[in-house]
Amino acid sequence: MKQHFTRWLPAIAKTAVAKTTDIAQNRRAVLTVAGVAALGGLAFGPTAVAAPVTSGPHAGAKAAIDLATGKKTATETVKSGLTTGSDKVPSKADRPARDKLMPHGVEGAQSRIPLDDAQLDNAKAIVKAAKETGVGERGAVIGVATSLQESKLYNLGHLGAYNDHDSEGLFQQRPSSGWGTPEQITDPEYASKAFFGALKNVGGWQDLPLTTAAQTVQVSAYPYAYAQWEEQAADIVQQVW
Repeated sequence: MKQHFTRWLPAIAKTAVAKTTDIAQNRRAVLTVAGVAALGGLAFGPTAVAAPVTSGPHAGAKAAIDLATGKKTATETVKSGLTTGSDKVPSKADRPARDKLMPHGVEGAQSRIPLDDAQLDNAKAIVKAAKETGVGERGAVIGVATSLQESKLYNLGHLGAYNDHDSEGLFQQRPSSGWGTPEQITDPEYASKAFFGALKNVGGWQDLPLTTAAQTVQVSAYPYAYAQWEEQAADIVQQVW
């Protein structure tokens, strides 16, 4: 789940996953994939301790999902300041302050991808969960940036023979590591609240750089990978908060 761009998805299809009785009875869209490159890295359990940060900065992920779905070519660049869909942008007075969203600025080169309706809906679910769990605007930015890295804000189901062990959902969480059942972790609300519950267990997470806070929860093989999404995550949260 935390590899560079060669892990991303060459084909995407929508299915539905039934909700368990303890979450919701409605059905939500979950993406499954055929013929994908093998995924690397693991989403460890919600009480995991961060692995040592020893590798260099992430080179920057390519938007292979967008290529696979025909939304952009390899030579295209994203020029929009807010790649978050057509929803009405809150008034300036209602937007979260930028210093709350990115108190440390950004670390390194930033990546940015266009978002379709499914991705925007998933981002909204993450922001809603951030409000409900009390992690606020900064927590929302960390959550959205983490999902941008892990799944490009797609709610991924099981990938069959190419699955990264049993990682699924927006945050590529693993049932075998204690994150919940497959049905639960492919529910955006449940997955987001599970992520934020783990984040709240990280001492002083509010004062940590984004990539350190996310890495402590996710324990990625590429601990710097999350940093590249901070600016777009802040734009998304500022727009949909």
